[in-house]
Parts: sequence; structure tokens; C-alpha cells
Amino acid sequence: MVEKRCPRLQRDGVYRWFSELPSPQRVEFLCGLLDLCIPLELRFLGACLEDLARKDYHSLRDSEIKANNPADLGSLTNLTDEVVRSKLLVSLALLGSAHREAAGVLFRTLTHIDSVINNYGLQLNEGRTGDEFLLLFTMASNHPAFSFHQKQVLRQELTQIQNIMASTSKNPSTSALNAVATYPGCHKVTPRSETPINSVSNSLENVLHTSTHSIEESLPKRPSGKHSKGSSISSFAMGKS
Repeated sequence: MVEKRCPRLQRDGVYRWFSELPSPQRVEFLCGLLDLCIPLELRFLGACLEDLARKDYHSLRDSEIKANNPADLGSLTNLTDEVVRSKLLVSLALLGSAHREAAGVLFRTLTHIDSVINNYGLQLNEGRTGDEFLLLFTMASNHPAFSFHQKQVLRQELTQIQNIMASTSKNPSTSALNAVATYPGCHKVTPRSETPINSVSNSLENVLHTSTHSIEESLPKRPSGKHSKGSSISSFAMGKS
């Protein structure tokens, strides 16, 4: 259907375009595609994802238990700490959709972003801080473990972060929205909802590179996808534990 509307749009080109997106935009784009799927397509995709996720089940089991334990999540409250932010990213990636209590703990932590910025003077455009917060709130505002109201609040916080980054950016007129919504040679599509408007780095592989204990070290080595550059949540969030 897409190729009929955009004759020059080639599948490999889409793969390359997607692989170059920063992690927050990859998450937003994928969630938008899922919203367009019919129930049987979703069930099929679910089976495919279940099979892929099974390959890393044992290596991520301990982290998954902590990600769904409210007591463990309750200690991750200092959003000014880069290590804590990386652990929150891992927790969001491994949080089960039915774990509402754990999601509530994460929600209370994430909604302290206003006081963090105002009281601690956190500069979102310094280093990798902004990239981390964009991914945190993009994942949280799309995560099924959060209630509709919680996701609405998280989406508002995400928009606030985007506005702060855009207003303090050296090139505030540059919009990553165009990079997400437009593929060269094709029509401009309507975004799912507010998407990050500040240009973030093309690769988030090194966002959490200062970790002394990497989860990635314990993971089995798996070949990268045919069309992937590795700019993904795993490369973003697995840098620290």
C-alpha cells in the first residue's frame, strides 16, 4: 500500500531511514505503526516478538525482576543521576504491561521532573541529559502499564521537555519532526502525536558509556540486523546498570 502511494519508496530505503533515527523517534514511530495494525496483525507480531525476546530471556531475567518490583524501583528517585536514569530506561524496557503498581512508582518518580529542572538547574542541552529524558518520557508515555491519565500527564511532561530543549537549542528552528514524519521522495505523513521537536543525536550508543557495570557485557553476542546501525533502546539503556 505504501509503495503504491510512493512508487520510488523502496523497502531498503525505509530500513536505512529508520536505522538512522534516534531512539525516542524510533519508539514513537513504531508505536504509531502498531496503532495502524488490525487485531490479527498485532497477534502475529506479538508471536514474532515473543520468539525474539525469548533469546535474551535468561540474561535479562534478574533485571526484569527488579524492573517489576516496586520496592526496587522506589530507590530510583534521583533523576539528576545519570546512572539512575539509565536504570529507569532499563526498567521501562522490561516493565510488564500488567504491573500497574510498579508503573505507579515510576510515574511518581518521572513526574518530579519540574522540581528537578527548577531546583537543581538541570540543563537538558548539556551532554546526553536531554536525549535520556526524551527517551524516558517517550517510552513511558507509550507504555501500556500506565493508565490513560498517567500517559496523558507523561505526554505533557514530554512536551515540556521538548519545548525547553527547543528554546535553549542553538538551532531552535530545526525540527526533528520533519525527520520523523517525512521520508525523501514520499508524502508527509501525520505524526501519531507530539514527537520530539529538538534534533537529538543520530546515535545514542554512547549516551550511557560511562558505566562501570554494563548489562550488555552479560548479554550473548548476537549479530546486528541487516538494516540496523544499532541506534536503539538497547544501545541507549544498556550502558549502565
